[in-house]
Amino acid sequence: MENTKQKLNIELIFVVSSIILIVTAFILQSTILSSDDLIILILFAVSFVLGGFFKAYEGVVETIENKALNVEILMILAAISAFIVGNAAEGALLIMIFGLSGLLESYAHSKSTKELTSLLNLSPDLATKYEDGVETVVSVNDLTIGDIVIVKVGDSIPVDGIISRGNSSINEAAITGESMPVSKKINDKVYAGTFNLSSPILVEIKSNPNEFVVNKIIDLVTDAQDNQGVKQTKIEKIEKWYVYIVILLALGFMFIPPLFGILPFEESFYRGTVVLVVGSPCALMASIAPSMLSTISNAARKRILIKGGSHLETLAGIKAVIFDKTGTITKGEPSVVEVNIDSKYPKQDILDVIYSMEKLSTHPLAYAITSYLSDKATYTGSKVIEVPGHGMELKLGKDIYRVGRFEHIDAHFLSPQMLKSKSLGQSIVEIILNDQLIGYIALKDELRPDIQKSIQSLKDLGITPILLTGDNQETATIIAKEAGIEQVIAGALPHEKKNYVDQMKVKYGSVMMIGDGINDAPALASADCGAAMGSGTDLSLETADVIFMNNNLGNVSTLIKLAKANQTIIYQNMIFSISVIVILLLTNVFGLIKLPLGVIAHEGSTILVILNSLRMLLKK
Repeated sequence: MENTKQKLNIELIFVVSSIILIVTAFILQSTILSSDDLIILILFAVSFVLGGFFKAYEGVVETIENKALNVEILMILAAISAFIVGNAAEGALLIMIFGLSGLLESYAHSKSTKELTSLLNLSPDLATKYEDGVETVVSVNDLTIGDIVIVKVGDSIPVDGIISRGNSSINEAAITGESMPVSKKINDKVYAGTFNLSSPILVEIKSNPNEFVVNKIIDLVTDAQDNQGVKQTKIEKIEKWYVYIVILLALGFMFIPPLFGILPFEESFYRGTVVLVVGSPCALMASIAPSMLSTISNAARKRILIKGGSHLETLAGIKAVIFDKTGTITKGEPSVVEVNIDSKYPKQDILDVIYSMEKLSTHPLAYAITSYLSDKATYTGSKVIEVPGHGMELKLGKDIYRVGRFEHIDAHFLSPQMLKSKSLGQSIVEIILNDQLIGYIALKDELRPDIQKSIQSLKDLGITPILLTGDNQETATIIAKEAGIEQVIAGALPHEKKNYVDQMKVKYGSVMMIGDGINDAPALASADCGAAMGSGTDLSLETADVIFMNNNLGNVSTLIKLAKANQTIIYQNMIFSISVIVILLLTNVFGLIKLPLGVIAHEGSTILVILNSLRMLLKK
């Protein structure tokens, strides 16, 4: 970020200096000196060097790397040709305006970088390691999994881990965007870059520094700016061929008419120079990137991280949005409302078994269950296996216990109670012993407060909302009705979610999937655009194309509106820039345009295109 800002400042100094030199030269030329005085030529030449330095450097480096000419080289050739034909002022003016357009592009890039990195407060480099009562300040990079750090009141938490001692209020705005402090207790997760507000805590490190959520987001920020859209990539592929065509056309204008006596050499060379100036695709090349970066910057200000321009293009054409339930349309904070175990079985023993199994699960419901049972059950340390898509399994002697959602289980004796819980929109976790249902746990997760308004906003855009969940049909239908979603797909296992997403793509076209859990990752990857909630798992954050850092689903429609506006501006820019080139080239064929007007019209169109793109910074 610092390097980007420093480069922008230097570029600004060079361009401003170029402008001052040109203005000085024009004043001297119109008052006390003539246009062919040496001092005037020197002023224009120095202005040429300063104004075009960064663009020329960029062009030369890219030419060497790609072994192909580019628009920067074309503009340098045009300016040199202007000097040769005695139009030093026009050549210097051309490069100065070209440099100014480059400065505006750099500003868009810098603004994007600033907004993206402001998504989070960077975590500290140092931590206070706590070992046997001794506190030692060490580099975060020297810490390993299992180390304990102490975080005092007002300090930034330096690591990802769990609280091993104490409880406190944590400001997680840097990660989730939520400004309200969150109460944390023993075994609760905390993240690097968040702030401890009320009491000292000890934190046990659970991941290496390069795997901290904050560092992963920084990597995503860097990748986001390098990820170009399809249109931009296509234009850049066309660029080198276009440059060669313009050069050949200019050479044709310069040398062919004199050979046939159509025009004198001076006039012909002059028109060839005009071709180099007005035929350059500067405005076309600037049609996409500034708008894309401005849109990404605007989204970042709204705490939406877009991982590149290609996803913006996809978002503009979204026809359906698929929502996961837990942690997406609900708060992701399920709580146990009922534990019902058949009285024929020892309740405490069963609770101990459940606690031992769920303690090793990563499912949000498992976390809620272990929190509920933490003071009601004992961890046995028995060997537990995970049954993918269903739940957890534990073998004790000849008995096999299962907790989760399993098929074809006899549930007759508990059917009335379970049906009542389901009718209330509660999620059911089955307790199974030797393939017999012996009880269940009912959990309730509240809808996000903004969900109804968010769903209606999507409908207003003509986009179909769909609920896709692994929960049972009854619960899913009730939750969907409360949220305002008509189409529901329930009982979907993780691998089935991907298949359902593929089916929706066939039915609707371009589809967006929003989730936050490990089981959502395949579906997120399969969707045309995958989006994750900022509070989601590491895998969902890595798989997603978009991250809603503040968990605000109202931003879904906002994002799609931004993407559509970005696409509109890009089309405006492309049509305008191509039209200007065609008009200027045609007028040059008939000798109706002079170099000064060509310079102003051509470079002016480039600046107008960039300014039009920068409007995306202000889009609501």
